Amino acid sequence: MHDSADAPPTGLVSVVIPHVDDLANLDRCLALLAGQRLPSGRVEVVVADNGSAAGLAAVRAVAAGRARVVDAPERGAGPARNAGVAAARGDVLVFLDSDCRPEAGWLARGLAALGGADVVGGAVRVVAENAAAPTPVEAFELVFAFRNDLYVARKGFTVTANMFVRRAVFEAVGPFRNGMSEDVEWCHRARARGYRLAYAPEAVVAHPARRTWDDLVRKWRRTTREAYLLARPGGLRVLPWLARAWLVLLSALPHALKAMRAAEVGPLRDRLGAARVLLRIRGFRFVEAHRLAFTRQEGAR
Repeated sequence: MHDSADAPPTGLVSVVIPHVDDLANLDRCLALLAGQRLPSGRVEVVVADNGSAAGLAAVRAVAAGRARVVDAPERGAGPARNAGVAAARGDVLVFLDSDCRPEAGWLARGLAALGGADVVGGAVRVVAENAAAPTPVEAFELVFAFRNDLYVARKGFTVTANMFVRRAVFEAVGPFRNGMSEDVEWCHRARARGYRLAYAPEAVVAHPARRTWDDLVRKWRRTTREAYLLARPGGLRVLPWLARAWLVLLSALPHALKAMRAAEVGPLRDRLGAARVLLRIRGFRFVEAHRLAFTRQEGAR
């Protein structure tokens, strides 16, 4: 039990947003942040730019009057967040992605939840570009993406797209690490030190669903590699990694049935589309997990 979670925080709050080549979404995110209900002067927003092609001047032009922009030269979401933390002055750190759309009251509700925990993950509501006609990949993401409630309850981490933590806790745990699933790794470190993780369903941000197969493959190629680096399955430790890959593949059939019954998507064609994408991406993840395992194993000999 830590004393840091005895009461909701009252000091300066720093919202840290990593950013790269996403100016339109960043502009929308900052506009929604400006409407959050907290006393004037209690919130600062820090945008950590991770090498946008347009340059820092263009990012600062978008953020003008709404956020400070700092350079984050080391590529990666973890290092970008670390650069934002280094520039932030708040007693509380709130992590948000540039393509997230915080709902009204999001910030106050997340901060209130810190009264009962050391680290809080909020809800992420996935939205399609055209809700009436989602692409098959969007339909899949509407059902399966960003289940932060399950991540907190079953896997012991929160996504950094919607995360609240006191600075003292963050500094005790240490910075995000690069090249792996930094949110998973950081939260597991925090929990190993005895810090309490909680879910705040009322602290909601919306997140656009990926629209195309190529977008989805890029995501899962990156996250599978990050999970592999986090597990470090060398030698015989590769066997649990491969067993997990088989479980992912075999879970596709019951999860396809879930897609067919999902309330998140409407017409049958959309539910069928979600199920087809599910089966296809689980196959991709299975093959990618084996490719990484055997490539790395051969490279270690």
